[in-house]
Amino acid sequence: MPRVKRGVHAKKKRRKVLKASKGFRGGRGSLYRIATEAVDRAMAYAYAHRKSKKREIRSLWIARINAAARLNDITYSRLMNGLLRASVTMDRKALADMAVNDPAAFSKVVTIAKASLAA
Repeated sequence: MPRVKRGVHAKKKRRKVLKASKGFRGGRGSLYRIATEAVDRAMAYAYAHRKSKKREIRSLWIARINAAARLNDITYSRLMNGLLRASVTMDRKALADMAVNDPAAFSKVVTIAKASLAA
């Protein structure tokens, strides 16, 4: 079996890990063995937090919609139920943006929801 010299590939692999751990404190950013553990953990957190970020942003939208809805004398849940009954297909992102940037238009949406609840 022929001898394999893999110095180039080993160095390339280590360089990739150390580049990913750049900016980490202490040996976590400069020692390969410790850096691999730090990078693995950082990648796991990054993956998980990309998912949780979506949940946090959605809850922010809901909080904004609820605050604007209460200014128009309706709760969030009744507003969303009214919009569902009125067949208004607006997502929470658009509603939250409207609540912050265009309160007059948001109040018109609220009146539509209230009308569908009354009927």
